[in-house]
Amino acid sequence: METITLPRELATEANQAGLLTSESLVALLKREVRQRRTDNLFAAIDRLDHKNTDILNIDAIPAEIAAARAKRRTDLQTSAK
Repeated sequence: METITLPRELATEANQAGLLTSESLVALLKREVRQRRTDNLFAAIDRLDHKNTDILNIDAIPAEIAAARAKRRTDLQTSAK
């Protein structure tokens, strides 16, 4: 079991509101953990959006792979000379 320290006024108010029971604390913490996960997910989506990267169409992927391989072959041939 963990012990936490709260400011006296907050502890009194939370206790009077019934928030210091195990059930209430579990519910509050689960809700907060879930909210933070959601916030982190949306923050990650925003970071990806800000990178402004082009998302490939599934049909364009083979062409992109072929182009990357061709460039690599050209680069290897050029560096071997």
